[in-house]
Amino acid sequence: MRILVFSAKFLQLSLSGFRRYLWFGWTPELMKSVHDECPNITRIYSIGKSYKDLKLYVMEISDNPGKHELGEPEFRYVAGMHGNEVLGRELLLNLMQYMCREYKRGNQRIVHLVKETRIHLLPSMNPDGYEMGSELVGWALGRYSYEGIDMNHNFADLNSVMWTVAPETRAVINWMQNIPFALGANLHGGELVVTYPYDMTRDWAPREHTPTPDESFFRWLAAAYASTNQVMSNPDRRPCHNKDFLRYNNIINGADWHNVPGSMNDFSYLHTNCFEVTVELSCDKFPHASELPIEWENNRESLLVYMEQIHRGIKGVIRDKDTGVGIADATIKVEDIDHHIRSVVDGDYWRLLNPGEYRLTVSAEGYFPSSRTCYVMYDHFPTICDFNLTKTPRRKAKDILYQKMLNESLLYK
Repeated sequence: MRILVFSAKFLQLSLSGFRRYLWFGWTPELMKSVHDECPNITRIYSIGKSYKDLKLYVMEISDNPGKHELGEPEFRYVAGMHGNEVLGRELLLNLMQYMCREYKRGNQRIVHLVKETRIHLLPSMNPDGYEMGSELVGWALGRYSYEGIDMNHNFADLNSVMWTVAPETRAVINWMQNIPFALGANLHGGELVVTYPYDMTRDWAPREHTPTPDESFFRWLAAAYASTNQVMSNPDRRPCHNKDFLRYNNIINGADWHNVPGSMNDFSYLHTNCFEVTVELSCDKFPHASELPIEWENNRESLLVYMEQIHRGIKGVIRDKDTGVGIADATIKVEDIDHHIRSVVDGDYWRLLNPGEYRLTVSAEGYFPSSRTCYVMYDHFPTICDFNLTKTPRRKAKDILYQKMLNESLLYK
């Protein structure tokens, strides 16, 4: 069994028994070393800064870094929202290194993921909190941002003006709105369970099962991670605390566990095209360095399997029937599922769905709606379901008039 080592500094700290690793310095250096090793499939970029001006670095892994490719879905992992829950951060650093090296080795599973998916890894959403926390201090120190904000409750509901948004949260929201993510997960610690939306209960009840219209697919997503995780799937493991998630198969509706208003999962589902779950990786928020290789083996398969779920369901391109140009911001409705998504700038879309038969209706301003039946199979690739929309007479006349005016203005220049 081959175990990757994060870096020379990681190894040195592991041997010395320390659990404290400074974000500013070696983490960007490790990301840079991965980029230097695989420059053709990686890109490092920043989505903004923390309150204390630490950059929020993202590693992109793709066969065409820096560009959205037509029909290729976008995936994200986010870790370190709570700065004292560090395992997710270490796993993402190892994941980027692992994917780089396995791609170079010709591992066909990794090659397929890299070529068919644009992957974004944010190891630390809350670097300021990470700087404050360690295993020697209280359960909560480092959980919050430097301003004392719990980012897990900080994603504005967009209906309230009375909502103080941390700069880190604002950076992630802008990131979510600029990149058309279809699937993601945020990595936490302190429990062993995968939770799925909604995270907020109706009427602020302390806990209540609060399903989305996509309950069945969210359960599939959560089970995909939990059932392939070596610790979660172990029937003989002990509960972390009072709650025994084994009897729920290690997945639970977030609101049925406890009420979390302002979660990233709910924001993502309600205000973007992205489906997202929370993975609680370990009973220990700040595991010892010597445990990290074991934790990597426990989670490696789960991290990969979960990413692969982005290729389940339906995808396609919505085009103008006359010009063939992609139509942005078209609405895609699935019959009997009251949750709609929208096409992105080039007209492409991704609708995650369980296997089955679905009636889709696409509508866009200035076009006649179009419907068709699409079948999702059990294959590990999506069903292609393209749409060609016909302009309404009013829209067609408007386009002809605009083109005439444009030609005349060019003629007299």
